[in-house]
Amino acid sequence: KETSIDSSDQPRSETGPAKGAFIFLVISAFISSMGFGLATPVLPKLVMELAGTELAEAARWGGFAVFLYAVMQFVFSPILGALSDRYGRRPVLLLSLAAFAIDMLVLGLVDSLWAFLVVRAFAGVFAATFSTTNAYVADVTPKAQRGIRFAWIGAAFGAGFIFGPALGGMLGEIDLRLPFLFGAGLATINTLFGYFVVTESLSEDKRRP
Repeated sequence: KETSIDSSDQPRSETGPAKGAFIFLVISAFISSMGFGLATPVLPKLVMELAGTELAEAARWGGFAVFLYAVMQFVFSPILGALSDRYGRRPVLLLSLAAFAIDMLVLGLVDSLWAFLVVRAFAGVFAATFSTTNAYVADVTPKAQRGIRFAWIGAAFGAGFIFGPALGGMLGEIDLRLPFLFGAGLATINTLFGYFVVTESLSEDKRRP
């Protein structure tokens, strides 16, 4: 059972949908989906470096790392959504993004394959903010404007899937660890931005036990 969404034409937020908060949500959506493909171009060579394996075996482990990230996103997206129904959207969004930034930084520093796979799995967990992002939009957006705002969020997710591998490939040409450090830096900047512009959208009386 999910928290019901007010279908009226008025947003729940007293100040209405803040422009800064919506920009934060769009960037967060982009970062969450970008993290999936950002590492893909460098995974085979990076796994070869971490495990000392041949390219064929490294490619298999790299594919497993991509699979692991996607599965964790799939499993934990409804869980984070449920937590946001209980504790509010703001803490879940900010804590998830901050943890994702730390996780990407660690990915750029690990020196063993197993550590890389474990940290990569946690990156998928912290990037699973799809449901929470959409819930925040629904909370603060009048019914007449929800279509276009959900479209922007969807476009951000799609753009992340497209630009993630491209950025990862370009940055990986400079250094195999650079895509992860770039993702960490972008997530950190957006977390700080969100801390100042994002207010809670789900009032106490609307939260579920």
